[in-house]
Amino acid sequence: MARWTVSRITDVPRISDGDADDPVWYPLQHALGIDTFGVNVFVASRADQTLVEEHDERTSGQQELYVVLEGEAVFDLDDQQAHLVGVTALAVTDPAVRRSARAVTPGTALLIVGASGEPFKSTWNPDHFGGIPRPE
Repeated sequence: MARWTVSRITDVPRISDGDADDPVWYPLQHALGIDTFGVNVFVASRADQTLVEEHDERTSGQQELYVVLEGEAVFDLDDQQAHLVGVTALAVTDPAVRRSARAVTPGTALLIVGASGEPFKSTWNPDHFGGIPRPE
């Protein structure tokens, strides 16, 4: 088993179910051999394309991080909206939040990371984060 893997995202084989309405899906978790968290990239081929289908994570208990790498996306989060532009992150820490996202511009690239289970324990020195507030 490899101890690390390097790949350009665009070299990862794409997933397609044959539906032309779906964005390009790069399954990083599978292609890179990651088994402790989910991670994928979705790229919109057109404006107003759904990048994240409406869902919540009540069953899995999963928290999700969405990072717009390029372009713009609008997220529906319960009864609110968030407009994210490139290099902006959105953390959904409550698994019960209903969420969905759509591209505003063609080429919008969205990185999604999700994990559930036991709380993550960082090996970083806690002093590094002393001045950084956490949301309550």
